[in-house]
Amino acid sequence: MARLSGLQRDVLGLYRQCLRAVREKPVESRGAFRGFARDEFRKYAHLDRKDFGTIEYHLRVGRRKLEAYSEPGIKNIST
Repeated sequence: MARLSGLQRDVLGLYRQCLRAVREKPVESRGAFRGFARDEFRKYAHLDRKDFGTIEYHLRVGRRKLEAYSEPGIKNIST
């Protein structure tokens, strides 16, 4: 397997964090959270891999969303 760049590792790390955060949600809403995370990452998968500024921007936004949705009071998500 090819070596990953630092930015690619950051993106994969954020995705893993999102999937780990799903485990903390109620069982009946985990599918919605998992689907939301998957859709958000797929939405930007078409970005040019060399467009570092845009990718870093989306990483910052994604981290903020993860922080917000990881709050214990958030029990469900609607897409």
